[in-house]
Amino acid sequence: MTVSRDFGAELDTLKKQLNDLEQLVSQIVSDNTPKVSRNQTVDKSTVLLETNSDDLELGSVFYSGQYRGEKQRYRWEPQERHVSQLLDLDGEKVAKVLAALGHKQRLDILRSVLKGPLSGSEIVERLNMGTTGQLYHHIKALLGADLLVQEERGGMYSLAPHRALPLLLLLAATSDLLDTSDYFELAETRNNASAYLGNSQDGYDPHHLLWAVLENSIIEHRAGFCNEVGIFLQGDGSITISDNGRGIPVKVLPNTGKSNVQAVLTELNHFTNESFVAPGGEKGINIAVVNALCQKLSVEVRREGKVFRQDYKHGIPQSGLLTVGVTKETGTSVTFLPDQEIFKSAFDKNIVAKRIPELTATFPDLTLHFHYE
Repeated sequence: MTVSRDFGAELDTLKKQLNDLEQLVSQIVSDNTPKVSRNQTVDKSTVLLETNSDDLELGSVFYSGQYRGEKQRYRWEPQERHVSQLLDLDGEKVAKVLAALGHKQRLDILRSVLKGPLSGSEIVERLNMGTTGQLYHHIKALLGADLLVQEERGGMYSLAPHRALPLLLLLAATSDLLDTSDYFELAETRNNASAYLGNSQDGYDPHHLLWAVLENSIIEHRAGFCNEVGIFLQGDGSITISDNGRGIPVKVLPNTGKSNVQAVLTELNHFTNESFVAPGGEKGINIAVVNALCQKLSVEVRREGKVFRQDYKHGIPQSGLLTVGVTKETGTSVTFLPDQEIFKSAFDKNIVAKRIPELTATFPDLTLHFHYE
């Protein structure tokens, strides 16, 4: 007896079952996959995951590595440190360790001998320390702290092998925190605004920030690369200074991972010789100071056929330097809104308009435009 089978119907049934199974698996995976918090900025290296309130395990840090110096080679098997243990470390002792290693010359000594054993005279020469007396003061402390070892009395110095990985990890972590040194200084600038703006019973004058940013365009003009500047006063109280100069260089600076634009906007000591000095101010105002004293600031750079942009809040970058367009023009535009907690008054179009003829008289080859809403 021959039984006929409907293979088409069977295949349709199998497809439906597979689709149902796929949807069920996807739902299970979705329900058990931690989700990124919507309130956090996510980059390619860090993801903040939502956790359950009853999740008692804080997690662990795993690390391993290898290092080949000039005369030494290290290799470390994978190790684990529980986060709960790290957070429960004696705070006073941790602070002492960081403070001791925070001494520049001691840190330079450790980094030098990590590359390979050195004699005292070689360390002095390599670090340009001048005399051995200053060296041995630090060497004694590092030997006593079990960070350095000496082959024999009067012999070569090297890093204690079991300290190599912790020191490298500390340097690795510090490299991710380097920009915070600039941010600390920016915060101090906000707390010490009078040193830059001078003391005034009527409050700080926001026009000092405008003149400081405009000074950059004038310097570019004096160098022969800018002949037109536009000043635009917006209805929200912000102001834009735009020039047709070369544009701030956008290349990434060596060993920093940040662009030259970000360095200019966040390093207080960057181009200090080109700062604008406010009447009564003790320190000059460069564009990094302006950035620190503003509620928000955006910079747009036109060069190399592209348009680059980066936004800041209280001097802190809100993104990397982004490529947002193409252009045949060159120049820099800076839009900023002074912090209302520091500046109680707003920009006055009459004050700006009065300054334009003065600048035109001083720089007759520079065309200045002023527009306001």
